[in-house]
Amino acid sequence: MNGRTCMITGASSGIGRETAIALARMGATLVLVCRDPARGEAALAEVQRSARGGGAHLMVADLASQESIRGLARDFLATQRPLHVLINNAGVVNTRRSLTIDGIETVFAVNHLAYFLLTHLLLERLRQSAPARIVNVASEAHTFGAIDFDDFGGERRYRPMRIYGQSKLANILFTFELARRLDGTGVTANCLHPGAVATGLGFNNGVVAKAIIRLLRPFLRTAEDGARTSIFLASSPAVEGLSGKYFVDCRERRSSPASYDEAAARRLWDVSVQLTGIGG
Repeated sequence: MNGRTCMITGASSGIGRETAIALARMGATLVLVCRDPARGEAALAEVQRSARGGGAHLMVADLASQESIRGLARDFLATQRPLHVLINNAGVVNTRRSLTIDGIETVFAVNHLAYFLLTHLLLERLRQSAPARIVNVASEAHTFGAIDFDDFGGERRYRPMRIYGQSKLANILFTFELARRLDGTGVTANCLHPGAVATGLGFNNGVVAKAIIRLLRPFLRTAEDGARTSIFLASSPAVEGLSGKYFVDCRERRSSPASYDEAAARRLWDVSVQLTGIGG
């Protein structure tokens, strides 16, 4: 990974931080995208201690805000750095419905639209840096999700895990459609399930949610284990040129039948264009 620049969202903790540390040890230059400056600085220091030849840089952005995402992309592009790997990793789980500053349900906005918007804003730089890779962190939770084109945000009925599953199915549909559109460009797009990982995901949901997560923690894999497939897809020669695939434990797997619905993928793409205000 010497000479390769990798951007990772949600890099302040959990899978994102472990992925950054591993890639830094391989010699990559890391761009850590974090929402909280203090936690970001702590992660940056840890990644810098692990660096083997490359450097590490912190960029602060709130992925629940499209204005913040645009600012992140604009500031990165202004550095004139190449971008060889984009890892869309940040995500949220909410037990109660909330809206972002853009008026969009938070889980759908952060888990899908942030991936979609940031990728599009950086896509030309990725093409210029080819061979390049886009890695989207999805989840097996996509199997109990369905894309509700009439009610993305659960306004009529908010069922937390169905909303989360919908966002993870959206990750996979987006990945597969993006791969089709990038065919022949030298930029690949793949997605993955990291496993049931003991991270801070879901800790924003109050005392009961925290207690449940702590009880389950002994049965969950570590963030280091959960990061392995992200690291594999970002760095392994074994997947050079491979695109439009879903991986579990560093192996290609079939995702749910719904994830291969090309008509739904195109429709989701068009809706995402409208919700982010970008060109198609």
